[in-house]
Amino acid sequence: MSGNKQLRWAVLGTGIIANEMAQTLQSVGRTLDAVGGRTCAKAEAFAEKYGVPKVYGDYREMFSDPEIDAVYIATPHNTHIGSLEEALSHGKHVLCEKSITLNSAELERARRLAEENHAVLAEAMTIYHMPLYRELTRRVGAGELGRVNLIQLNFGSFKPYDMTNRFFSRSLAGGALLDIGVYALSLARLFLDSSPDQVKSFVRKAPTGVDESAAIAMTNQEGQLVTAAFSLRSKQPKRAVISCEKGYIEIPEYPRADRAVIVDAETGETETAAAGRAADALRYELEDMEAAVLGGGDMMLPYTADVMALMTALRREWGVVYPEEE
Repeated sequence: MSGNKQLRWAVLGTGIIANEMAQTLQSVGRTLDAVGGRTCAKAEAFAEKYGVPKVYGDYREMFSDPEIDAVYIATPHNTHIGSLEEALSHGKHVLCEKSITLNSAELERARRLAEENHAVLAEAMTIYHMPLYRELTRRVGAGELGRVNLIQLNFGSFKPYDMTNRFFSRSLAGGALLDIGVYALSLARLFLDSSPDQVKSFVRKAPTGVDESAAIAMTNQEGQLVTAAFSLRSKQPKRAVISCEKGYIEIPEYPRADRAVIVDAETGETETAAAGRAADALRYELEDMEAAVLGGGDMMLPYTADVMALMTALRREWGVVYPEEE
């Protein structure tokens, strides 16, 4: 990480993304300062693997530990709000995995606590921090491609049709929207002039009642259009196309994109834009988070709130309700 000051980080969770966090810090010559998990054995194994000096027998202790500055929350969606509220109440800065909360009401509670305790709250949304998107939004903002007119987004995974795993489990806040749709909506929001105010959608539900596939069409007050399709039952390319007046941008593997193709609408000539590395996605999030805490950088929380509002409204329309919301 750049700069002389460094945050002291703890991670809550020991799964895949928590491992990536530890590996990311190691790659820049740092380690996590502490780890907590739902079971002490897993946390101890994680600490041994990555040389983490402190393990919390009760993971809630990390929230009151004066030697911890920031917490990375990498647990299931429906556990986020409880951890967010406790961490923020103790003045900890929090970088939380997507989706940051289940709904807008939870996010608003967390935002208020962050403001009251002078803490930085952010969602770990790679799209807001990859260097490629900074370059693309700069070029679009400078008018190089003209006005954004249409954004098309796909994201499909094929998950084993097991209603007990987290992807389809209602008790673990499963479903395509919170797991993969959030990427599509976050990318759309990044390139739109304002958040959509008209939304139409179709959904297919799993036997558990969560959304397994959806198609969405949206527009905002500027008349910009978005179409998005995502599914946990159909493999699709993670592909985004941003169509502007003078050309279009095609972005493969957009959640952690490091390159895009820009096509001139008149000549058909193509240009490859490249910035950053997909493998360093978490590093960019961490660097931006530390900059926000130590120097006033931007973690895009208003965009996170816009996306959460869209997802909350969509689930309300679909009748997808989690136990915590009943």
